[in-house]
Amino acid sequence: MSTVIEAVRLVKVYPGGGTPVRAVDEVDLRVEAGESVSVMGPSGCGKSTLLHLLGGLLRPDAGRVLLADEPTDRWSRARWARVRRRRIGFVFQGFHLVDDLTAVENVEVAAVLAGSGRTAARRQALAMLDQLQVADRAGYLPHRMSGGQRQRVALARALVNHPALILADEPTGSLDSTATGQLLALLREVRDQGQALVVVTHDPRVATTADRLLTMRDGGIIDETLLSPTATRTPQSALIGWEDR
Repeated sequence: MSTVIEAVRLVKVYPGGGTPVRAVDEVDLRVEAGESVSVMGPSGCGKSTLLHLLGGLLRPDAGRVLLADEPTDRWSRARWARVRRRRIGFVFQGFHLVDDLTAVENVEVAAVLAGSGRTAARRQALAMLDQLQVADRAGYLPHRMSGGQRQRVALARALVNHPALILADEPTGSLDSTATGQLLALLREVRDQGQALVVVTHDPRVATTADRLLTMRDGGIIDETLLSPTATRTPQSALIGWEDR
C-alpha cells in the first residue's frame, strides 16, 4: 500500500485566556490507500482541529503534513485550495450545501472547480448522485430533501472528483439510525475502492467500522485499536508520554 497522508509531530496551539491551549499536541499519524481510520474522544480534545490540519484548512504551529510523501510546509493557501479540489474530499455534519443550488448543481460545482468542463461536470455529478441513490433528487434544493438525502448529496460532492483522501467530521451526527447505516455502507465502499478515509466521530457504531480506532485526549493520541488484521499501526512516538497529558 502507498501512504496517502502522514502527520509528523503535529502541534496546534490556540490562545486561551492567557494560557495557550495545545489543541493538537505532537500527533503522528499515517494513513494508507484503502485504509479507514476513525478518531474518537471527548468534545474539545482536538479531533476536528486535527482533521482541519490534515486538510490544510489550518496551519500547524509545529510538525508537518505530507501528502503522498510530499511535504506541504511551504504550500500557499492557493495551492492548498487547488489540492483540496482534486485530491481531498470533505464531509461535514452540517452538510455545507449551497442553499440556492439544486442537488446536482451542488455536486457539479465541485467538479467544475477541479477543472472539468460544464458538460462533463454535469455528467459526473449525475453519475455520482445515481451511485448514491439520490438521482431522483437531482433537481431539488437542499431544504426540500431529508437529512439523509442531503448527507448523500454532500458525500457525492466530496467523491465526485475521486479524491485519494476523504476527511469526514461527524458525518452521521444529523442522521437517524437507518440513514447512519446506509452512510456507513457507502463509506466502506469508498475504502474498498482504494481511497483513504479519516472519520472524526462520537458514535461507536461509526468508529468500529474503521480499520483502526484512535482515541484522543487533551490534544494527543492516547490509545489505538486495530480493528482489521491488515491495519497499519500509528508510530509509537504518538503514544509516548500520554499519561501526563
